[in-house]
Amino acid sequence: MASEFELVEATVDEIHERMEAGEVTSQELVEGYLGRIEAYDRNGPALNSIVTTNDEAIERAAELDEEREQNGLTGPLHGIPILVKDQAETAGLRTTFGSEACADYVPDTDATIVSHLKDAGAIVLAKTNLPDFAAAYFGYSSIAGQTKNPYDRSRDPGGSSAGTGTAVAANLGTIGVGEDTGGSIRVPSANCNLFGIRVTTGLVSRTGLSPIVPRQDTAGPMARTVTDMTYLLDVLVGYDPADDWSAANAQTDVDSYTEYLNEDGLDGLRIGVLRERFGSNDNPRAAPVNRIVDGALETMSEAGAELVDPVSIPNTEARIEDTEVYEYYGTIYLNAFLAEREDIPYDSVREIYEADAYHAELELFQAIAELDVDPENELDFWRSSLGQESFRRDILNTFAADDLDAIVFPDVQVIPPEISELGDRYTTANFPTNTPIGAQSQCPAISVPGGLTDEGVPVGVELLGKPYHEHQLIEMAYAYEQIADPRTPPEFTAPSE
Repeated sequence: MASEFELVEATVDEIHERMEAGEVTSQELVEGYLGRIEAYDRNGPALNSIVTTNDEAIERAAELDEEREQNGLTGPLHGIPILVKDQAETAGLRTTFGSEACADYVPDTDATIVSHLKDAGAIVLAKTNLPDFAAAYFGYSSIAGQTKNPYDRSRDPGGSSAGTGTAVAANLGTIGVGEDTGGSIRVPSANCNLFGIRVTTGLVSRTGLSPIVPRQDTAGPMARTVTDMTYLLDVLVGYDPADDWSAANAQTDVDSYTEYLNEDGLDGLRIGVLRERFGSNDNPRAAPVNRIVDGALETMSEAGAELVDPVSIPNTEARIEDTEVYEYYGTIYLNAFLAEREDIPYDSVREIYEADAYHAELELFQAIAELDVDPENELDFWRSSLGQESFRRDILNTFAADDLDAIVFPDVQVIPPEISELGDRYTTANFPTNTPIGAQSQCPAISVPGGLTDEGVPVGVELLGKPYHEHQLIEMAYAYEQIADPRTPPEFTAPSE
């Protein structure tokens, strides 16, 4: 690797420019990131974000280097090392879903999104940690233990895409894939100073990802810049005949989300401030969040956005509670997913539960295992499912009544919790996150870095959009990024320094 090339904070565009200039190869990139994983994830601060590294990554990188020498860059992510949440099946590479129950599971086929990555020239560098089957807002699992926040290793990075959040923030790969059911892209993006987007449900295929709630589940990008996030989003979206929900792609005519990297993207837009979803300033864990979010709002206003402050969504807290379907859907779809895979030694969540092969703090996983009714025979199942439709209508009525382009609020009402507080002060059931608003209404939402608190921990700002308006969220995020420049890397240096 040329001495003038800086791996830390390197973007896709910078890498491709240096590749074409002969200053770096994909193989050198992979070796550099693997060195950082060894230095910072396995040793040193021991971030514990990586479950499995890909033994074939160097070989694949060498193949892609040869292709580039012969034909130039042949895909939008040619030679780019990608970190993939260990919720997505990867052919020939161990996939654990965060669970010790799947410690030896090696799929024969790739998840659809992994196929998309490979077709785009990306290299699956490593699989990242998540709570067992993505069943928590936190960063612990039975397969790998606790992942640490790279900004403060006594704190949690947020889940369930905890490993991707920590690893991308700590420059252990170029970009990362997360997955979001209730907030699992946006919570770790907020806690780790990243950009992350959950799309309208169905724009990204879920085939080959362990499910909980298919009407909410979506994979998506997590990145250090909006541009890199958008490059990855372009690769991930698309119709998949194996996933009926992906028919949503017929509702959008966006050719490339990179067309919306507009530095004037906030000018003239109306953004409603959902003050009712801010924490109390009397709470010392919430007050720093409020200060940073208000600072980000001021930046958006300076960029030309018109703030409508405040706006309201009727009975938001009650609507969130009334539209929770995680236990019911997890019982149906996660059980079916396990039963379909002969190489996993358990056929159901209950079998894993009875074998005590899961992380003891996962109360949602326990609730799924203990449910002893047929969800489709339960009135509450149907009431909550249909309630999501009326919740979305309430949100869209707020958009319409106030003529809004987005609604803004903190991703999480408090600063990233200390690891010692998990299971005591904070559980998945009571964690004060606002991310279910987008998830349980199937609306798109993007998390942007607000900045760091006085203690140096990140805070995220969430922009909620109308269905199929991801392009507009990207415009806003990019314009905000150009002015705010909110990305601050953790205090890690390259192993060679």
